[in-house]
Amino acid sequence: MPVTTSTGYFVGKHSGLTKKQAMFEYDKVAAAIVKYHEDFLPDFQTSSVAPAKVFELLGLNLVDWPGGGLSDETPWQYMEGEYMAEDEYDALIADPETYFRRSLLPRFGSAFEPLAGLPPFTDMVEATTMLFAILPFGDPKVVEGMERLAAAARECLSYLMATGAAGAEVAGRLGIPSSFAGIAKAPYEILADTLRGTKGIMIDRFRRPEKILEASERFVPIIIDWAVRQAERSSGPLLVFVLHKGADSFMSDADFKQFYWPTLKTVMKGLIEQGITPTMFAEGGYNKRLEVIADPELPVGSVLWLFDQTDMKAAKRALGGHSCIAGNVPTALLALSTVEEVEKYTKDLLDTCAKDGGFMLENGAVLDDAKAENLKAMIETGRNWRG
Repeated sequence: MPVTTSTGYFVGKHSGLTKKQAMFEYDKVAAAIVKYHEDFLPDFQTSSVAPAKVFELLGLNLVDWPGGGLSDETPWQYMEGEYMAEDEYDALIADPETYFRRSLLPRFGSAFEPLAGLPPFTDMVEATTMLFAILPFGDPKVVEGMERLAAAARECLSYLMATGAAGAEVAGRLGIPSSFAGIAKAPYEILADTLRGTKGIMIDRFRRPEKILEASERFVPIIIDWAVRQAERSSGPLLVFVLHKGADSFMSDADFKQFYWPTLKTVMKGLIEQGITPTMFAEGGYNKRLEVIADPELPVGSVLWLFDQTDMKAAKRALGGHSCIAGNVPTALLALSTVEEVEKYTKDLLDTCAKDGGFMLENGAVLDDAKAENLKAMIETGRNWRG
């Protein structure tokens, strides 16, 4: 049975890094990644948090971070808003890429603002039309914006080189492979998370339900293409979907079946056909969703569900023999309880879910804080368990 972990700031904390250092000091982060894997020896690699310097260079409005508008020990935060206006669905549906470049990205971050003035690339249909279409690239504001984007890209590369080298050492010296092929989102989630926001999408479900459905359908091939391109660059088998707004507390069963699941299932099927394993990180509780997600249209053994706060007995009943399940050791347990309590919880979880296979032991949410001895107790209990 695989035993692994999902981490965020805890990788840096285990080496004494502040949250700000975990997002800015790449060499220290790389060393912390190696130390984490040396000390805990999970079966698959885990990672630290994102590089805030890139966010800073992009002038992002979507997030705030320690060392930005937050204290050095405050975790990064999403700054939710209605970045897409209610009356812009048609523009998004007609041409998502142009809408993102001209309208959405400039609202996301100041470095993207000059992109709004660029003409559609379809203007460049022959040599003579290119003479006029390329003129905006000489605009000083566009040049400045491109230089900012290039600086952000170079910073991102520095982060990836440092953490990638750490991952290569972990794989080569410790024999711990990466399982990560990339990340994607549910079609509805793109609208509900970043474009319309929680309030906006809830209103739209009453005022513009047909536009939500049409936009979600429009995103299906875009997400599949995005995911496949990531998987082609990676040796890992698992393509992770972080599911936020599909939890029991965010929408009714009827809305889940109408707005959320159909297009997500279509994306999942498209990836499975490409040999990619969708890994569905179901944040919150999915107790009311279990019968729906045990969908017979998804091939047996093709999906991994990582649960956060879902009843694992119910999950095993619904998905056993159909999909692999993982989770759900709570963060609070790892951060606040005793070793004995962690061992008991983990053993009970394994006795419930792992006796006939199809289970991976993992903590239920991205780990920022824990007692090291508790995390080791979870891992070692999993290693030593014999069902």
